Amino acid sequence: MVAAPMTGQGKTTIATGLMAALGDTGLAVSGHKVGPDYIDPGYHALATGRPGRNLDPHLVGAERVAPLLLHGARGADAAVVEGVMGLHDGRIGTDGFASSAHVATLTHTPVVLVVDVSRMSRSVGALVRGMADFDPAVEVVGVILNKAGSARNVAEITRSVGPPVLGVVPRDERIASPSRHLGLVPAAEREGSARVVERLGEHVAEHVDLDALLEVARSAPALDARPWEPAAEVAAPAGGDRPVVAVAGGRTFTFRYTEAEELLTAAGCEVVAFDPLEDTGLPSGTRGIYLGGGFPEVYAGELAANRSLLAELREAVRDGVPTVAECAGLLYLAESLDGHAMAGAIPADARMTKRLTLRYPEAVSPGDTLLTRAGERITGHEFHRTALTPGHGDRPAWEIDGAPEGFASPSLHASYLHTHWAGHPELAARFAGAVHSAPAVAPAPAPGPSPAVRTTGAGVAPLADPLRHHGDVEARGRLLDFAVNVHPGRRPAWLDRALREGLDRADVYPDPEPARGAVARRHSRVPAEVLPTAGAAEAFTLVARLRPWKRPVVVHPQFTEPHAALEQAGHTVTTVLCAERDGFAFDPAAVPEDADLVMVGNPTNPTGVLHPAEALRGLCRPGRLVVVDEAFMDALPGEPESLAGERITGLVVLRSLTKHWSVPGIRAGYAVGDEAVVRELARVQTPWSVSAPAIAATVACMGGEAGAEAERRAKEFDGWRADLEAGLRGAGLEFVPSRSPFVLVKAGEGVHARLREQGIAVRRADTFPGLDAAWVRVAVRPPETTRKLFDALAKVRPGGFSG
Repeated sequence: MVAAPMTGQGKTTIATGLMAALGDTGLAVSGHKVGPDYIDPGYHALATGRPGRNLDPHLVGAERVAPLLLHGARGADAAVVEGVMGLHDGRIGTDGFASSAHVATLTHTPVVLVVDVSRMSRSVGALVRGMADFDPAVEVVGVILNKAGSARNVAEITRSVGPPVLGVVPRDERIASPSRHLGLVPAAEREGSARVVERLGEHVAEHVDLDALLEVARSAPALDARPWEPAAEVAAPAGGDRPVVAVAGGRTFTFRYTEAEELLTAAGCEVVAFDPLEDTGLPSGTRGIYLGGGFPEVYAGELAANRSLLAELREAVRDGVPTVAECAGLLYLAESLDGHAMAGAIPADARMTKRLTLRYPEAVSPGDTLLTRAGERITGHEFHRTALTPGHGDRPAWEIDGAPEGFASPSLHASYLHTHWAGHPELAARFAGAVHSAPAVAPAPAPGPSPAVRTTGAGVAPLADPLRHHGDVEARGRLLDFAVNVHPGRRPAWLDRALREGLDRADVYPDPEPARGAVARRHSRVPAEVLPTAGAAEAFTLVARLRPWKRPVVVHPQFTEPHAALEQAGHTVTTVLCAERDGFAFDPAAVPEDADLVMVGNPTNPTGVLHPAEALRGLCRPGRLVVVDEAFMDALPGEPESLAGERITGLVVLRSLTKHWSVPGIRAGYAVGDEAVVRELARVQTPWSVSAPAIAATVACMGGEAGAEAERRAKEFDGWRADLEAGLRGAGLEFVPSRSPFVLVKAGEGVHARLREQGIAVRRADTFPGLDAAWVRVAVRPPETTRKLFDALAKVRPGGFSG
């Protein structure tokens, strides 16, 4: 490690020159920088021909520093680490945390001090000895005297210092410190910058004992750590789809950590650079955008002149293409920068100021965003001389020291804060997941689907509106239907009689009161707590129109109609995803505290997971409406975990009769719950929306005959589902254990389309947020019908199976 007693001693000059000098001897050298700085690693990269790397315990956690050093030095003969500030200077108030000394201790790296001796003599000895003795855990093994003058003074200094002097570098005005370039390496200047680094290498090689330095390096003990592996932090989805993430580069956007790109690549994305000064459009196939740091203020006029790219970027952000913007990227997305028009994707204006903002904070996520979840704490750093007005939107990206900052949404995260994704790989995973689910940027602006929804996959066509795609479309034609979750049996005779009687009353306007009373009796409620609806779908629309929701949340993967209804009503939906690794179980803690509407299915379509009633009760609080979709609850024997009979303020349960009773064409359903909310829903309901046959069906399905038949059908479903799951298990197919009349199966990309070729319709699942084209939903059917599904699967899956 090349460190110093204080800043300004020439660390960058010596460290960069040392990297170049060692490289000139034929060694492979890796360059590393303590701290968050992007500038010096740019010159390290020029000197070594490898990416410059950062080692920062604050940004990545102390436990990752050694693994990241080993990762960056993989295949190198020597690693040179440039320190930051003074050797023991770290984050204020932490006793040296994230200092050069801290990193040296974590990596067992011997330290060589660089000291500017141009204004000192024997006092250098006191300084060096003090630095060497301050912390016994830090091994100071040598000194390089920089900007040395006369031989007599050098001899005086050499006699005074304890550690050996490994180099005496004279002042040379022809050598310009790379840091004076502030990291700006434009294409036109790159040859000049490379020449500066080359001269530094020659200068250091002439005046520093490279052999002695290599001996020092060899004295470093082996590290008890494994190299950091991007693939161990994030996972790529199944299949060969590699969506393009457009990463801003060129002269303007020079600041980003290499590990971020490595994580995105490991997560199955293709990282493609574009130059905002030169390229007139985003890379072909772009499905995600990453705008890092840099100096847009220097090139504001040129950036503003590239109107076609700015327009495409603006439309991409507005259409929901997942976009991350840090510092310079934030300014690029603003309305203007120093009076020059920028992309206009963020309602704010930026101007240069005389004040430097430099901080090393811990930020808190105030809510769910593209990258974060409410309450998460992330470490980062800020370094800028611009100010943004306003500094944050209605949904800030962060809270830093209690103050909101930046702009965020389910598809955008833009702020001044720089983060190192190696320290927070969940940010990379979430961004990559959103990218995999997003449509590609269209050549011309056009409205697209929700960014949370995957619209392509092997063998399936893109959909114009995936949130409105339902299983009935899949089952049309002469296909054997495993796509629609309707009981395959005949309607009971009593239900047919009720439907005919309802039709006989079609000559008068329908009166829903008999249905309201029947539902109230069924759930031991009062009629004022019940609202008959034209299926659950109407209820979703009523909820969406009920209030000007500030933070509506939909728990996914689940039935997409609630999400679509909210978007159609003009709301921006916050998505809470249940994770595959947790068996798609619902974590109430993932719901943002400021959510004023939460919509969740139970049991959930398409996962079949039944959530504990206690977890759903815990969502209720003053100022929040909780809507539980129990459309499939009547398919469970005994209806466990149902909340339909409970009186809780702010809770409404929705039910549908179409699935269990085989009457999807009769739009019959109801809402039951908080009387005040039900009254509000009734006020926004269209008069006579529930037809006479639907009212008659509701009354019949709440009656005594229905109770026994409902339980018989539920138990029948249980047996059929057990048969289906046993077959899937025997076939070696991954699936989610279900409590519903359907099972979510990870059959592999392309299986959906190949089953259709065999005359079998299953429900594609890539239209559900949080799922991709590897998943299909399979409706529960009688065993003799299910056997036909397995016969078809044996033909379409590589190698087949017996099951």
